[in-house]
Amino acid sequence: MASARSTLTALARSTALAGLALLGLAAGLAMLVAVMLTFLVGLVFVFPPAVRFARAVTRRQRGLASRWSGVPIDDPYRPAPPPPVPQADGWYRDGRTLYRKPTIPAFNKRWNWMTKDPATWRDLAFLVSAPLAGGFVAAAPLLAVAYGVAWAAGGNPAMGAVWILLAVIVAPWYAPWAVRLHGQVAAALLGPTEKARLAQRVTRLDAARTEAVDSQAAELRRIERDLHDGAQARLVAIGMTIGAAEQLLESDPQAARALLGKAREASATALQEIRRLVRGIHPPVLAERGLGDAVRALALDSPLRVHVTVDLPERASAPLESAAYFAVSELLANAARHGDATEAWVDVSAQGPALRVTVTDDGHGGADPERGTGLRGIERRLGAFDGVLAVNSPVGGPTTAVIELPRAFRTRPAPTTPWRYFGRLCWALWPIALFPQGLVAMVFKLVGSPVKSWFLALYMPGPFQWPAIVGMILLGGGLLAVALATTVRTRETEGGGCA
Repeated sequence: MASARSTLTALARSTALAGLALLGLAAGLAMLVAVMLTFLVGLVFVFPPAVRFARAVTRRQRGLASRWSGVPIDDPYRPAPPPPVPQADGWYRDGRTLYRKPTIPAFNKRWNWMTKDPATWRDLAFLVSAPLAGGFVAAAPLLAVAYGVAWAAGGNPAMGAVWILLAVIVAPWYAPWAVRLHGQVAAALLGPTEKARLAQRVTRLDAARTEAVDSQAAELRRIERDLHDGAQARLVAIGMTIGAAEQLLESDPQAARALLGKAREASATALQEIRRLVRGIHPPVLAERGLGDAVRALALDSPLRVHVTVDLPERASAPLESAAYFAVSELLANAARHGDATEAWVDVSAQGPALRVTVTDDGHGGADPERGTGLRGIERRLGAFDGVLAVNSPVGGPTTAVIELPRAFRTRPAPTTPWRYFGRLCWALWPIALFPQGLVAMVFKLVGSPVKSWFLALYMPGPFQWPAIVGMILLGGGLLAVALATTVRTRETEGGGCA
């Protein structure tokens, strides 16, 4: 029963993907018309709406493919340009031209952003090729059923029954595989390129750098205030106490001895404050013994019962360890101060080249980064290293916070696998099946040309020619889909190795 339900679900998703592929083809053709009107006729105002429509369709494709196949697909577009900023005289400059209003400079910026972004043209390529590269391949069992019904309606029920039976036999394993394959194809064509990833990362790092500079300035002011109001004030008081003791040393030795005792106690207190301040800047145990032992020491000082699990292949860089340590410290402090927790669990591990820290507490929950409680500060600290913080804190608890810092450990290239060789073979064969043996043979069949040349389908008996042509088209699209899927899998394998 469960298998039949999963098959029906996969077939429904295949139908939706095929329909969305047809909608994408319409959007791609509309964008092609807009491109011709723009670059051949000069109607530049039709290009931005066509691009926005195409991006809306591909965004829907990306979301469905990611949700149904489990292959994450990020937005590939470069960051949008900022709005024009007026000069001191109030005019807007665009190149060598000045404008009174920002309309034209803003249009020019967005025009350059759309036309020079490779994702715009990759979206167009996907929309035009979607029926062959993914949509019809995913819906092949339904197409086979439709073809069988056509045969039965045409007076040949035996041939129709063969096609319908073939679709029923193949559907249970083919439909789920085709949905996953479509997701990998969409990831290869609709995912971000390396340049887009770099541009997005530069934008995030620029914002993180600004926040880090502001945070560092605030931290320096805090340290200066703590030194001024704490240790410095105590040292001044110690000096004054010792001076008073010197004056009383001959006239009242007992009082001088009492003042020296107070000075000794004050010096011990000042030393403790300086040690706490140093631990707040960079704990010695973190520098000497690494993140795992530093978190264990932090757990011993916490008012909670903290259970720590550490599984790291090697030490990360000192700045990364410091960011992770202070994030854990802030999370444990929040759990005790705001969550009324009594117990917490900290897991520090390596996920490929990334460092992942999971902190769970049994508090009442309700933590929200938008409301502060130190979580925004953790996000700013992690953002400087391209790290992320994910918090799940339903009302009533428990609260789980996951910290991930990418590129914390060394990576090694993945070895060449048979899957990669198979992908290269698919890259070499898909044009042969799709174009000469599929689309070109279809044109010859439609026009009734007597020339058969080397088109295999045209040498078959009449009832089998169209199935062979459609099969070649599906085979070519399937080979292209498999080739793109191998590319995605190879990139994931290469990015997941850990030294």
